[in-house]
Amino acid sequence: MICPNCSTELKRTERTDQVCSHCHRRFALDPQLHGSGMHDLRIRRCVESLTDGGRLKVTVTQLWYRSRRSSTAWRAREARGIRPGIRWLVALAVCAGLVGCAAVTSGTPAVLAATAAVLVLVVPGFMPYERARPAGSSVSPTEQAFRQLMDGVWRRAYGGLPPGVVDDAGRGRGDSAPRQPRPRAVILCTDHSVAVFLEANDLPVRLRVVLVEADPGSAHDALVDLPGRLPVVVLHDASALGALLAPLLRIAHPDRAVVDAGLPVAAVRHHRGAVHRVSPVAAVDAAELRAVAGLSAQDASWLAEGFWSPIAAVPPPLLATVLEDAVERAVAAARPDSAAAYGFLTWPDPDGSADADTSGKKGTPTA
Repeated sequence: MICPNCSTELKRTERTDQVCSHCHRRFALDPQLHGSGMHDLRIRRCVESLTDGGRLKVTVTQLWYRSRRSSTAWRAREARGIRPGIRWLVALAVCAGLVGCAAVTSGTPAVLAATAAVLVLVVPGFMPYERARPAGSSVSPTEQAFRQLMDGVWRRAYGGLPPGVVDDAGRGRGDSAPRQPRPRAVILCTDHSVAVFLEANDLPVRLRVVLVEADPGSAHDALVDLPGRLPVVVLHDASALGALLAPLLRIAHPDRAVVDAGLPVAAVRHHRGAVHRVSPVAAVDAAELRAVAGLSAQDASWLAEGFWSPIAAVPPPLLATVLEDAVERAVAAARPDSAAAYGFLTWPDPDGSADADTSGKKGTPTA
């Protein structure tokens, strides 16, 4: 690997205990110890991309999604084939019968019975069997492992997190940003990491909005104490509850303009750079998703299976741009002569680099 401090190519014996034998300076990550792709130079490139060259501050969760080595999700699968125990139980019973026949006969019948007995014992070993598997997903490294690296070896090597990265675990979930004296709108955010990202970049102050963090199930209660005329911008994952959130808020709060600025399913379902995950919670019925959220049959079916994609994995520069546009749309939609706006967040095209599954390249909002 290359020393991140002096750029010297280091052999394994030249970087013992994460200390370069040439410049004698400590570094944080060693790919042989912490996994392929986990090295300081790559993390710095990821931070550079996420922060848009230092213009933004980002969270550890956003950095984790950006610097992940891999992510995958799979559908549930039913058991296939015959269980090995049953196969061998039947095979042994048949084999015992054939051996008995071979013992009481002679000549060709005995040879055929003995040959059949051998085949009966051999064939079950080639019969495939696949166990039932529930739907699931994985991200490598795990969030816990990545946070341990950042809070452990990275802080020891550099004295803190990478410049521009803030720890989103330090703020309690559900805390709201300070209220603006004359807010223009409300941002309802269902993702803790994104809420911390917005506060760290003073977006609520610059946009003159009230930032409210709440789970999708408690979003209605979170708006009760806010002025009823303020329009609402909803930020959510591409998930079943997220897709239902804006339509249900429009029903519960007919006096508010509600703009859905969340991550739409159509933008991530087939996108190779998007993170796909599976929720352990029972999914919403596909028919309900089509009827209430107006989703296509394919998107509704995907969500009903438990799949979802986190908005925290969206490149922060794109997220900030979309949010600014969403607030302006919400303010315009709150006027008596305007209609409510709908979702318009799209995923950016990949930039083709090996370690840039979620690019910082800005996408084009679509109505």
